Amino acid sequence: METTTKIKNRITELFQKKSNNILNIYFTAGYPKIEDTVTVLKALEKAGVDMVEIGMPYSDPVADGPIIQQSSLDSINAGMTIKKLLEQLKDVRKEVTIPILLMGYFNTVMQYGVETFMKEISEIGIDGVIIPDLPLDEYIEHYQVICESNNISNVSLITPNTSDERLHVIDNITQGFIYMVSTNSTTGNDAKKTEDNHEAYFNRIKSFGLKSPRMIGFNIKDKKTFTDACAYANGAIIGSAFVRMLSASSNLEDDINQFIQNIKK
Repeated sequence: METTTKIKNRITELFQKKSNNILNIYFTAGYPKIEDTVTVLKALEKAGVDMVEIGMPYSDPVADGPIIQQSSLDSINAGMTIKKLLEQLKDVRKEVTIPILLMGYFNTVMQYGVETFMKEISEIGIDGVIIPDLPLDEYIEHYQVICESNNISNVSLITPNTSDERLHVIDNITQGFIYMVSTNSTTGNDAKKTEDNHEAYFNRIKSFGLKSPRMIGFNIKDKKTFTDACAYANGAIIGSAFVRMLSASSNLEDDINQFIQNIKK
């Protein structure tokens, strides 16, 4: 199946206007404190981030490393739920203009109700979702039409093991960007020993002729890793390093600005 309804949202508009060095920051909703979600989001836009990915806390986040796992646990223990998050974000478009994605696991979305979830986040002004454990075939058969009818970009993940055939399928259904997972491990791990494999993988994807924009994530943590990733894709996603900084922050706005300037300078 290919795309059935043309999506136009802040994500697709961003990639039309900017083709490289796109900086996407991930943070966990309700972290470091439960009411910090919008504060962090506004500070990120003010600091010059291009796009933001908000993690919906989940008790068993299979793709995440220990730093993000702990932030999820802390957020859940503080009372964060999808309903609470959507309440926090309901007026966000009065102040924030950059693309916003929600990242989470399918069980929580399914329990909330997929159609209800997609409709509500669309009404709020969310542009996309990343659901790492939603099987591609299941998405195409059951949920693609729901996302597209609500103008929500579903972001698929690829890894070094993704086959050429699967790449073609993902490229054909993507409206937004493809998330290139840099390793087969979880987020936040040290991947120095696989740098040679990275280069072969990145070159393979770059030479594949995909029509969809690509963002590289996992183990992007500073200016060097961001710059290196941008040589092979339209931009990169920083998660664990940013969440680690939040955990130690004494002044969110100042510390967020400093973190982002260190990446962009």
